Amino acid sequence: MVRIKFNGVLLLMVLQIFLVATTTGDETCESDRRLEEQCRFHNYKTVKPLLDYFRQVRNELDQSETKEKQISELNSDLMEKYHEIVRIHETFKKEADLLNEYKNKVINGENDLQLCQNKVDKSESEINSKQNIILKLEEQLSDKSTNIENCQVQLKSLNSSLIEKDENIKALNSRLIEKNENIKRLSENIKNNKEHQKTLELELEKSKSILVKHEKDIQLCRSENNKLNRTSENNREEQKKIQLKLNESETKLTDKVKENQLCQSELDKLTPTTCLPFGKYPGVHELIVSGIGLFNVLCDSQLAGPGWIVIQQRVGGNENFNRDWATYRKGFGSFKSDFFLGLEKLHRITSLQRFELYIHLAARNGSTYNARYDNFKISDEDNGYALSLGKFKGTIVDGIGYFENMKFTTFDHDNDKDDNVNCAAWYESGWWYKFCSNCHLNKIYEDLYWYHFSYISLKEVKMLIRPKEEMKI
Repeated sequence: MVRIKFNGVLLLMVLQIFLVATTTGDETCESDRRLEEQCRFHNYKTVKPLLDYFRQVRNELDQSETKEKQISELNSDLMEKYHEIVRIHETFKKEADLLNEYKNKVINGENDLQLCQNKVDKSESEINSKQNIILKLEEQLSDKSTNIENCQVQLKSLNSSLIEKDENIKALNSRLIEKNENIKRLSENIKNNKEHQKTLELELEKSKSILVKHEKDIQLCRSENNKLNRTSENNREEQKKIQLKLNESETKLTDKVKENQLCQSELDKLTPTTCLPFGKYPGVHELIVSGIGLFNVLCDSQLAGPGWIVIQQRVGGNENFNRDWATYRKGFGSFKSDFFLGLEKLHRITSLQRFELYIHLAARNGSTYNARYDNFKISDEDNGYALSLGKFKGTIVDGIGYFENMKFTTFDHDNDKDDNVNCAAWYESGWWYKFCSNCHLNKIYEDLYWYHFSYISLKEVKMLIRPKEEMKI
């Protein structure tokens, strides 16, 4: 405002000078036309620099007003995005509560099913006992004709009790069918919630992209502000106001980033990080782990109880395990045959809590063995995905404890201790080699065996992990 008043006063002064010069020129020009032309030229040379200066001032004022409008528009956009993220956060909370409710219903349904199954088993045992009694009575009828009437009475009573038991079994079966239908409906609801969860994730990604765009706009405003700083000392007060607005915008942007992080943490709670929540339902399930996001794993509940993640599987020799570092880092293979989950996934999963390693071994002669290690962990890539196993127990001698604390080796990353050869290149497979020993589970399938004091030729190997705290022995 001070600058505008100053420019207005200066404009009036120039106009007065111009009018005085013109009037003087007119009086002089009445005497001589040549003098009149000279006077006009002189006046034009005098006034022109001042008029150019006023044009420059006017342009700077227009530019300053345009910047203020842009900043106000950015602030309004930021407020709208803030309210939108708040609504998304509230939706996340409602969906999480609804999902917990569905989980509780599924658990209650399973308990009811178990009770019904116990009743059915009890009824079947009673029926079997009654049938045994009937057989004994029939044998007694063949031996003693005098007791026929008494046996017939007993048979009638037994038949009536059997009919009642059959009716009870039918009622229990109908209840079991209803419970199964309820479980199916709950499973469909869980699937729908997962689809809705993916939609919310997409909306969250859009919000993040909008925030990045606003950050770029703020950086642009800062650069324009720096230009204004260099052009004039008189704009300092206006620049302070703009800087305050920028600081407010940055504060709001920081709050939005925190809210996005909170939304992401709430989203992470909806998806499990291990196979434990899937209980007795093995197969391929989706997990989420910080640093990786969503990915599929194979859950196993048959070999050693529920809740195990299969991290490596050799069941037919259909996969080539002679892979480079990048492939072992990412993982490869098919859950239906041979596969390796991936070193980075193993590092991220085992960094969450303490895990146990269970190794299932099936020999070619039909025997089966197992080996357990109570503190399985993989370090990060900077430390070579080093192996930690912990204490051993099992139905076979310890075959891989020899590789404790060793880094992973592939044909393009030699981390073993053998100075003469790269063990991964020699055995055509990646592993946590120390020296080129024989007992590693990624080698060529036809030559796969477990070794300590003697060789055990293997036809099937599975490596599984589960949180140590939840383990039931």
